[in-house]
Amino acid sequence: MDQENVSATLTVAVPAERVFAVLADPTTHSAIDGTGWVQEAADRAPLTEVGQIFRMDMYHANHPDGDYQVANKVQVLDPPRAIGWLTGQEKGDGHLEFGGWIWRYDLAPLGPSETEVTLTYDWSAVPQFIREYIQFPPFGPEHLTNSLHHLAELAAPTSRAWKVSGAQPTEQ
Repeated sequence: MDQENVSATLTVAVPAERVFAVLADPTTHSAIDGTGWVQEAADRAPLTEVGQIFRMDMYHANHPDGDYQVANKVQVLDPPRAIGWLTGQEKGDGHLEFGGWIWRYDLAPLGPSETEVTLTYDWSAVPQFIREYIQFPPFGPEHLTNSLHHLAELAAPTSRAWKVSGAQPTEQ
C-alpha cells in the first residue's frame, strides 16, 4: 500500500466546541473506539496542551500481554478545530517511546450546530523495525467510520454517556 494514512469524515449535528470537548476528555475514548481495544483512561485529566501525556489501558488478543497500556502524547491541540496524539509506550526505565503513528481529528464547523469531523490515522513515520511485526493499518476500514459514529452519539446533547463522563458541554 503506497498510502500511509487512512481517514473518514462524518457530519454531526453537534457544535464543534462540544465535539472537541468529548475528544479532549480521555474518559470518553473507550466509548469512541471502534475496535474495542481501548479499555479505560489511566490518566483522566482533560487534554489541554501540546506535549501532554495521557495513558490508556488497552486489550488486544494478539498483544503478547493481552492487557497493556499505551502512553499518548498530544501533538495537535487547536480548540475547537483539531486534536491529535502520537501513541507509544513506557519502557521499563520510565522512558517513553512512540511508534510513529498519530490519531488526528479535524473539526470544521458548518454552522452553529453542525460539524464536519475527519478522523485520520497516519503511520507514515513508523520505523521499519516496527513495520516488521505490525501490519498497518492494524484494523479494518470500518474502524474509523465506527469511531466517528460513536463520537457523534457521545457528543449528542442527550447522550447518557456524556453525562456519566462528567464532561460539560460548551455553549456557543
